[in-house]
Amino acid sequence: MAEVGVAVIGFGLAGRVFHGPFVNAVPGLKLEAIVQRRGDEASKAYPKARILRSVDEALSDPAVSLIVVGTPNETHYDLAKQALLAGKHVVIDKPFAATSAQAKELVDLARSKKLVLAPFHNRRWDGDFLTVRKVLESGGLGRVVTFESHFDRFRPLPREATWKESANDANGMLFDLGPHLVDQALALFGIPKAITASVRRDRDTTAIEDAFDITLHYPKLQAICRATMLAAEPAPRFLIHGTRGSFRKYGLDPQEPALVGGATVPPVGDAREWLGEPEAAWGTLVVAPDPAQPGQVTRTTVKTELGDYRGYYANVRDAILGTSPLKVSAEDGYRVVRLLELARQSSAEGRTIECGL
Repeated sequence: MAEVGVAVIGFGLAGRVFHGPFVNAVPGLKLEAIVQRRGDEASKAYPKARILRSVDEALSDPAVSLIVVGTPNETHYDLAKQALLAGKHVVIDKPFAATSAQAKELVDLARSKKLVLAPFHNRRWDGDFLTVRKVLESGGLGRVVTFESHFDRFRPLPREATWKESANDANGMLFDLGPHLVDQALALFGIPKAITASVRRDRDTTAIEDAFDITLHYPKLQAICRATMLAAEPAPRFLIHGTRGSFRKYGLDPQEPALVGGATVPPVGDAREWLGEPEAAWGTLVVAPDPAQPGQVTRTTVKTELGDYRGYYANVRDAILGTSPLKVSAEDGYRVVRLLELARQSSAEGRTIECGL
């Protein structure tokens, strides 16, 4: 297999947890370099990778074909544009861009240069999301009428000394967790007809949007995406109601906490299972076999599918090598950013807005 040389820009949470480990584990990708302006954490974690102190070094490196942008949100557009102009394929951590105008410019630039440009919507490879997709495809719920997706945290006081709590339209919960929730809804149901949203600052002291409720309106279906920093008792991660029953799932995919705790991602093809979920965390399917007898239901525990972010990077590799279409396209990134803008507009104006995408 041909190798694709990769440079990861940034070695904070994104580079350390979500990008470096999975690039390193996927055959056909070679972690050539990491851009870390200060410190030696990257060299300790990846002694075979070259540690660069500037973005220009990565952009001018002939061994690097793919640039991964894992830097603070407000820098994503500028760095991605520089990389595309330098002839590099690009993965952009969420958010894809701070505005839809920026996102469209990047989409057009990548298309004109015939380069792969991929938003890092890795949570399509979450085990819980893969399970939800399987439940929906089974048809057991009947016609789905409401779909709720939550990303809840409990952080009543702002964290100090982090760009994530600084006042900027690219920061805050809407552009931090919103891309994942909205992208998952689009992957399941397509483009909505309209959007209604409440985007708020709920904590006593905060410089960012720290809560949102977004309703995506489809014919006979509402997909609701919610996040808050004031959930001492988390809601279900997914709650789905249909004409024949419901599905409920608590808990987050275990990949992120495992990596934060120091777990190592095994190479693709390794016989070890990568983070299966314990049975106590599996979801529950409640169905009425006979809709005429709604009081008589069956309850079934649904085993969580294996989540695996290696699949995201394997697909990016294949798209660069021309052997497979890109599963999370640049156009997907644009649509998500545009919907987040419309959510902010809907909240500010207190009305439902036609999407027009």
